Amino acid sequence: MGDLLTDAHWGVLLILLPLFGGLCSFLWPSAVKFIGLATVSAVALSVVGLGDQLLATGVYHHAVGGWGAPLGIDLYADGLSLFMLMVTALVGLGVSIYALDYFDQDEARRFWPLWLLLLGGLNALFLSADIFNLYVTLEIVGLAGVGLASLSGGGAALDGAMRYLMATLLGSLCYLLGVALLYHSAGTVDIPLLAERLESTPPVWAALGLICAGLALKTALFPLHFWLPKAHASASAPVSALLSALVVKASFYIFLRLWLEIFSVRTEGVDDLLGALGMAAIIWGSLQALQQTRLKLMIAYSTVSQVGYLFLVFPLAAIGTFSAWSAVAYLVLSHALAKSAMFLVAGNLMHFGGHDRIADLDRAVQRLPITVGAFALAGVSIMGLPPSGGFIGKWLLLNEALNQGRWDLVFVMMIGGVLAAAYIFKVLGFAFTQAPVTHEPKGVPAVMEWSALLLAVAAIVVGFLASPLMLILGIGETVELMGAGQ
Repeated sequence: MGDLLTDAHWGVLLILLPLFGGLCSFLWPSAVKFIGLATVSAVALSVVGLGDQLLATGVYHHAVGGWGAPLGIDLYADGLSLFMLMVTALVGLGVSIYALDYFDQDEARRFWPLWLLLLGGLNALFLSADIFNLYVTLEIVGLAGVGLASLSGGGAALDGAMRYLMATLLGSLCYLLGVALLYHSAGTVDIPLLAERLESTPPVWAALGLICAGLALKTALFPLHFWLPKAHASASAPVSALLSALVVKASFYIFLRLWLEIFSVRTEGVDDLLGALGMAAIIWGSLQALQQTRLKLMIAYSTVSQVGYLFLVFPLAAIGTFSAWSAVAYLVLSHALAKSAMFLVAGNLMHFGGHDRIADLDRAVQRLPITVGAFALAGVSIMGLPPSGGFIGKWLLLNEALNQGRWDLVFVMMIGGVLAAAYIFKVLGFAFTQAPVTHEPKGVPAVMEWSALLLAVAAIVVGFLASPLMLILGIGETVELMGAGQ
C-alpha cells in the first residue's frame, strides 16, 4: 500500500480531478454542490499524497503520454510547486465550504463549474515544466477568473470583469511574445533547457521585458493595478477571495519560477526596478485603502499594497540568500489565508446588513462576533503582528533588509505596517459603534461565519510552522537556486 501511494501519479490526478469534477457539475446541476465539495476535498487529499511522495522520493517528474521534453509535455513538482499547491488546496477548501451556503442553487450551477476549471488550471500551472504550458494554463486561469468575476451580475460586475478581461489578455499577449522570442533564441520552451542555452542577447533581454511586463500586469503590480480594485470589489465574496488569494499568486509564481531558473543571471538593474515598484505599491495601495468607504474596495486596495511586499525580495535576494526567498513564500501563504478570510467576512457583513459601507457597520461586533473576530485575526497577519504568518514573512524580509543596509526598504515596510494598522482599526472601530441610520439585520449562516474564522485562524497558526514549511521548500533544486546568488 505504501509503494502504491509513493508511485501514484498525483500530479496527473491534481489536474484531471477538478476538470472531471467541473464537467460533472455542469452535466448534473442538481448535485452541483455535492460534486463540487467532493472534488475539492479529493484535490486536497491528492496534494497530501503528492507531498508524502516528494518527501519520500524527491522531486516529482512525469512525461505525459511517455513523451518528455523537448518534444512532449513534462509535469514537474518540487518544494516550491508543492507549497503553492498546498496554498491553493487550503484556501480552495475553505472558500468551497463557505460557498455551499452563500450561493443559492441557481447561482451554484454557474459558480462550481468555473471554480473547478480555475482549480484545474491553477494545479496545472504549478506543475508545468515549460514556458508555453505556463502560458496555456495562465490563459485558463485568467478566462475562468473573468467568468467568475462576472457572476454576481449588474453593471459594476460586468465593468470589473471587462477590465479584468482586457488586462489578462494584454498580459498574456506580452508573455506569449516573450515566449516566442525565447524559443527563437534557444529552440526550446523547456525551462531547464532554456537555462542551459540562453545567452545575454538583445532578443533575450526583449523577452525578459515582455514577460516581466505581462506577469506584472496580471499580478497587479503598481502602476499596472488599475483593473484589480473594481474586479475584486464588484465580484461575489467567494470569487473575490479566490481572485485575491490564488489567481494573483499564480502569475507571481511564474515570475518567481522563471526568475530563479532562467533570468537570475541576466537581470542587472531589473531587480532594483521591481523593488522600487514594490515600495510604491505598498505606499500607494495602503493610502488608497485608508480612503475607501466600502469594505470590499478597502480590502482590494490592501491586496495591491500587500503584493508590493512580494516584489521587495528581488533586490534583497540579489546576493543570494535563502531567508529572503523563504520570506516571500511565507508572505504568499499568510496573505492568501488572511485576504480570503477578509473577503469572506465582507460577504458575511453584506449578507447581514445588505451593504459594505464601513461607516454603517452598526455594532456588527455585537451581532456577528465570530465574523468580526475573523476580520481582526486576519488583520493581525496583514499588519504583520506576532505570532502570525504575516509577521514571520515580514520579519524575515525586514531582517534581510537590515543586514544589507537597505534602509529605504526598511522605512517603507514600517510605514506600510502602520498604514495597514490604520485601515484595519478603522473598520474595527465602526464595527463597535452604532450607525447613524440603523437597519434590520439578516442572519448569517454558521457555515459562512466559521469558514471565514478558520481561514483567519490558519493565517495565525502558520506562524508556528516555520520548520515544516521550510522543509517543504527545500525539496529539489529550488533551495539551491534560492541561495545561489547572481
